[in-house]
Amino acid sequence: MILKLKRTPGLYLVGFMASGKTTVGRALAEQIGWPFADMDLEIEAREGKGIPQIFVERGETGFRQTEAEVLRRHVRSIEAGQPCVLALGGGAFVQPANRELVQNNGVSLWLDCPFDIIQRRLNGDNTRPLAVAQPNGLSRLYEDRRPSYSQADYRVEVDTEDVTELVRRILGLPLFKR
Repeated sequence: MILKLKRTPGLYLVGFMASGKTTVGRALAEQIGWPFADMDLEIEAREGKGIPQIFVERGETGFRQTEAEVLRRHVRSIEAGQPCVLALGGGAFVQPANRELVQNNGVSLWLDCPFDIIQRRLNGDNTRPLAVAQPNGLSRLYEDRRPSYSQADYRVEVDTEDVTELVRRILGLPLFKR
């Protein structure tokens, strides 16, 4: 395993909404024996309401502030030597301060999922405020975020629904080589 991951044992899954960060992250964490956390689920538990409601009450800016706090808490834990596979929300890595925090405290993995698969997975999903607010602008949001995601340490193509195969691809990355 690469030195950076030994120093800061955090694997951060980044990518667009519905790219599979939670599903793949859980399976990856189980495979390597590390805890798994999903930032969006933690935010909902902490706030006692769904993300759409948080967006309604505080807007995207208020949500992003909470998201950054949750990320900083996880990074502190990882810095203290507690390993974690962490699924970030779709917009978390787009924020420069969050991206820098992740890049300095572990290894980021971009789950690069084609837009047609994203669209299929989001069909009828009303729990994602930015997808609901801009259904026609979703492809623009997808394209706008790709340059940020491309700054991740590694890119994993998500061209299959086979979670085992995606985990196999991740475990085949150079970061897991001794």
